[in-house]
Amino acid sequence: MGMTITEKILAVHAGKEKVYPGEFLSCKVDIALGNDITAPIAIAEFRKADVKKVFDPAKIALVPDHFTPNKDIASAENSKILREFAREHEISHYYEIGKVGIEHVLLPELGVVVPGDMVIGADSHTCTYGALGAFSTGVGSTDLAACMATGTVWIKVPETIKIVFQGKLGPWVSGKDLILFLIGQIGVDGARYNALEFTGPVIDALGMSDRFTIANMAIEAGAKNGIFIPDDITRNYVNNRAERLYDFYKSDPDAKYIEEFVYDVSDMEPQVAFPHLPENARPISKVGTVAIDQSVIGSCTNGRLEDFRQAAKVLKGNNVDSRVRLLIFPGTQQVYLDAMNEGLLEIFIRAGGVISPPTCGPCLGGHMGVLAKGERAIATTNRNFVGRMGHPESEVYLSNPAIAAASAVLGRIGSPDEL
Repeated sequence: MGMTITEKILAVHAGKEKVYPGEFLSCKVDIALGNDITAPIAIAEFRKADVKKVFDPAKIALVPDHFTPNKDIASAENSKILREFAREHEISHYYEIGKVGIEHVLLPELGVVVPGDMVIGADSHTCTYGALGAFSTGVGSTDLAACMATGTVWIKVPETIKIVFQGKLGPWVSGKDLILFLIGQIGVDGARYNALEFTGPVIDALGMSDRFTIANMAIEAGAKNGIFIPDDITRNYVNNRAERLYDFYKSDPDAKYIEEFVYDVSDMEPQVAFPHLPENARPISKVGTVAIDQSVIGSCTNGRLEDFRQAAKVLKGNNVDSRVRLLIFPGTQQVYLDAMNEGLLEIFIRAGGVISPPTCGPCLGGHMGVLAKGERAIATTNRNFVGRMGHPESEVYLSNPAIAAASAVLGRIGSPDEL
């Protein structure tokens, strides 16, 4: 019996010829990641253990992105903890204001994470890097502390579910719609502690931006990790940015899967996830009349240049409804610069939108877009739990960038086809 790509990467990092689902491993880590919410806790535990040095300053990334630019004294203090720890231990992958971006957009962009890596991060959306053909998963802050000291992580090998998307995507349908549709089919716990392996002709044709979006939301189905088989599209993305040599792995033809789901998505419409779970997905034609107060385009899910191109295509020549606030959040400084050079930011501003520096702020209801009681937002973010973006009596609807842009103009959730 062969192995899946997930099993192969874990085997290599555990120093074993073969691994099996359910087996517990101690794996060497290529990148360990923390942000301004989770890393201060990890740093405190690291110091409590009286460890003098991190295992490898080149294999730790600290990215203050959640409450930055600092929204208050507490967030400033947390960022200071990261800054001082990075200087003390000469951590090379530390990114301050001016160079910072949303961690899961920034690290692939800079080539810090590469195919074949074993990555852990004290942030649940660390699973994003599976788009590159890496094993990446979220852990707790104490696990991050132990990894910063030892360079290893303890993990149970997950069983793998194969997801096959067949057909051809229609207009305004993207990777965000594929993952919302899937979560709608299997539920937020449908892949609990499983690896989700995405394959099929639709996946083969997707660009990296859409692959990142899909991998990013694997956690919303309860998955341990989401992963793609790397190919020429992957190679073209990483070739000019990878900091290190990388390895392409693929699943064996006789690899064992716990389940396989096959979907023909040729007739799929753009999807909208209703409150208060990502699994509450329905096609745009079944949304009805849902007025909104805010539209958010960005985040680690849909904050890349391709996402803003999609939104700008919809917004060009249109004006945001007077009752709606349109917020644009580029994933990194480079995305911001590229969007500016392409004229996308001017389109957003002329339409009535506002541009934020790269930050996770609005996604978690932290700052730069918090909702008041009774308000509704449509967002290209990844979660719409109760109180996720602000007041517990507010509502968040999830969509792709084109739907979020069209909704900002319409004043209600709707499609670009209505404009």
